[in-house]
Amino acid sequence: MNDLLASAVAAHGGMDRWNRIQTIAVEAAITGAFWQIKGQGDALTNVRFEVDTTRERLTMDFVGQDRRSVFEPDRVVLQRPIGTVVEARDDPERSFDGHQFETPWDDLHLAYFTGEALWTYLNTPFLFTWPGFVCEEIAPIEADGEKWRRLKVTFPDHIKSHTRTQVFCFGPDGLLRRHDFTIDIVGRTVEAQLYAADYCDVDGIVIPATRRAYAPMGDDQIVFVAIDMADIAVH
Repeated sequence: MNDLLASAVAAHGGMDRWNRIQTIAVEAAITGAFWQIKGQGDALTNVRFEVDTTRERLTMDFVGQDRRSVFEPDRVVLQRPIGTVVEARDDPERSFDGHQFETPWDDLHLAYFTGEALWTYLNTPFLFTWPGFVCEEIAPIEADGEKWRRLKVTFPDHIKSHTRTQVFCFGPDGLLRRHDFTIDIVGRTVEAQLYAADYCDVDGIVIPATRRAYAPMGDDQIVFVAIDMADIAVH
């Protein structure tokens, strides 16, 4: 690990504690204009999801909707909570080929995107210690009255995420302040900045309970994506 990654890992709980857990369970409300654009308006306003910390897998229950999604890089599944498969899609990333930014998503598109996104967010920064990740500290920036150190992370091909190269900004305390990325599957280059806040210590692992991405609208900004997490537990 380089110095910045080591500092971030320590601030978020350290590798010794991280290596003793296998899953993170979360209740969340996920809202914002992005989901409206994709025709999935209120689909994520009440969800429970479980993130695997040892492999790329995420399971999400849509509370009150009698359905569950299971994300893995090469396959997404929609099923009943009792396990009955409703529909599935192999090689799901290819289903976004030809999409434009305004192209609506079906439920399997939603399962894929939320799976790779939330899995990345909840495993940051520990994920970057895995073989195949390349990390480089780049020039810091001044933001919110602080100096933020920035880590440019190149993901290996077998890990599905927003895009291969992403930038993570850490505050003086070593905690994540902002995650900068583009999203390959939305059909055009959209630069996103996802702010992390409201950190809580969950049995020794420090996790931001709130994330926000904003988009310009005239002279104002709208909330493009909002993630509010509660009842976080590690197992």
